Amino acid sequence: MPKTIYKPEHAVLLILLKKHRKAAGLTQVQCSKALGRPQSFMSDVESGTRRLDIVQLRDLCKVLGIGLAELVEEFELSLLAEGSSAAHDPA
Repeated sequence: MPKTIYKPEHAVLLILLKKHRKAAGLTQVQCSKALGRPQSFMSDVESGTRRLDIVQLRDLCKVLGIGLAELVEEFELSLLAEGSSAAHDPA
């Protein structure tokens, strides 16, 4: 099984995070600062070189002004819209 950062679903998540950061009017630097992280944090997240655990994702959602459940729902809908096999394969 490939690492999640190499799965197409991870790319979808990154697109959504970047979309919500921009919609919130935040730069990567501002977002990182709001999280109390170094400037490179959001750059690494959005480039896919840094993975987030569920607590970090929840904190990021708060900064972006979106609920975690809302993000997950949007993520699932995006996967369905793309016809991703992961949306149909829980493994």
